[in-house]
Amino acid sequence: MALSRRDLLKLGAATAAAGALDLRPVEAQTPKRGGVFKVRHPVAPVHFDPQQTTSSTTMMALSYCMSRLVKVKAGASVVPGTQPVKRDLAESWQRPNDTTYVFKLRKGVRWHNKPPVDGRELTAEDVKYTYDRALTIKGNANRYLLAALEKIETPDKYTVKFTLREPNAWFLEQLASTATWIVAKESVEKFGDLKKPESVIGTGPWMLDHYDAGTKLAYSRHVNYFMPGLPYADGVDVSLEKDPATALANFIVAGGYDLAPEYGFVVRRVDLDLAKQKIPDLRTRDFTVMFGGIQWMKLDQEPFKDVRVRRALGMAADWREGLETNAWSLGHGSPNPAIPAALKDWSIPIADLPPEGRKLYEHDTEGAKRLLAEAGYPRGFKTSVETTAGYGPDYMDAVQVWLKSMKLAGVEVDLKLKEYGAHIATTLLGKFEKMAVGLRGSQSDVDSYLRIYVPGEPLNAGGVDDPKLTQMIALARRTHDVAKRRDLVYDIQRYVSQQVYYNFDASWNCVGAWKPYVKNWGPNIGHDVGGRLAVAWLDK
Repeated sequence: MALSRRDLLKLGAATAAAGALDLRPVEAQTPKRGGVFKVRHPVAPVHFDPQQTTSSTTMMALSYCMSRLVKVKAGASVVPGTQPVKRDLAESWQRPNDTTYVFKLRKGVRWHNKPPVDGRELTAEDVKYTYDRALTIKGNANRYLLAALEKIETPDKYTVKFTLREPNAWFLEQLASTATWIVAKESVEKFGDLKKPESVIGTGPWMLDHYDAGTKLAYSRHVNYFMPGLPYADGVDVSLEKDPATALANFIVAGGYDLAPEYGFVVRRVDLDLAKQKIPDLRTRDFTVMFGGIQWMKLDQEPFKDVRVRRALGMAADWREGLETNAWSLGHGSPNPAIPAALKDWSIPIADLPPEGRKLYEHDTEGAKRLLAEAGYPRGFKTSVETTAGYGPDYMDAVQVWLKSMKLAGVEVDLKLKEYGAHIATTLLGKFEKMAVGLRGSQSDVDSYLRIYVPGEPLNAGGVDDPKLTQMIALARRTHDVAKRRDLVYDIQRYVSQQVYYNFDASWNCVGAWKPYVKNWGPNIGHDVGGRLAVAWLDK
């Protein structure tokens, strides 16, 4: 632990070749009840209202205690990067036509036994209330997930009927988003909103018992959880530890964290060799994370009106160096087109992009300078760039690599740092002066990554207004045939790689890691860490 950061990077690079992919078969075991999971979240939740933030920190904190109609399957057998949708609060569903979905709810689902809801049964009216609130509450940047809804009906206590304005082939995946947790009306009425920890009342596997602001979240088992036998663990203790070195120390010691300490419960590759030395029989699995860097530009301002400038910025960025110097990846990762590489069924291979698009990923500083000169900036230009240090030191390392690339191309950057909560509430919604950098990856449905190009959408931070592109995205949304829709999504990615309305960094290939007594754990993309822990157990 006395090694410097540089020494650790060298050590990790030398040992990463040993591989981190655990190919051992999943053991057939009888689940064991009891115990408390000890885990770490790097950043505290901005608050607890899922309809008033896009922050992953809020969604992860709620994932232990909330439910939605459908969810992504969890467990050791699920391949990371895949998103098989299964039942959650819904017992079943039908799509009688392209604009109608009918969900039958499970009977006997109980809210947490906490005032003012007091353990009453969940009904169809709760679902309707939740989605009506999501569609009408001011400042809900996740509203687009339900924007296709024209009407919500509750024919009886256990039936919810959705009528859409037009076909939306992504609707089921959008309902599986962690931004669609079902909330209790009584809690909103009592607390005014859902930002306070006392307002967190759900139907999920655990209940939030205690929140020490910025320090700890403590959850206990929901004894009336509607999934028979689940969760196996009696509780979850979440440490809100900002420092990666301290977090690693708490993972490798006996009695410390049960799963790796970084976002998504991964261990940085730079720390992998040490973790394997300290934790005999450590379980690991490689996967590409959803999140990756994004650069937003104000498209109605100079110099970003000129596509040559936008292309130059993309060509100047050295995504390979970003991967090689990053403690999480040590050179392992994938460049990202418009759809993150983690969504492997929908992300177009870089080789399939048109020539203009492929050039964005070739790192050509001299070519970037020539484009800037053609656009009227032979000596480059100056610009302000906003970001946050709240994503942690590894993210800021990546920002430094990007800043160096920009400087070499002649772009002088005035970096302005925002507090994490302010960044989420402003920068992501386009409230910045000229340019901003950050992370994307809050959602696991494809349409979320297309919506940033649609006029009027809150997350269209750059101000894209391209009628042709808007029509292409709408056509994909209306196409239920999966193969045809994939072709359309590929066409969209080819087109936007030529227009360069945003630039994207690579996503890291990371190592999910957990101690050998943690059973049936399967790392995956998305923020539903609580849902994945609910099917795991502690065999100790």
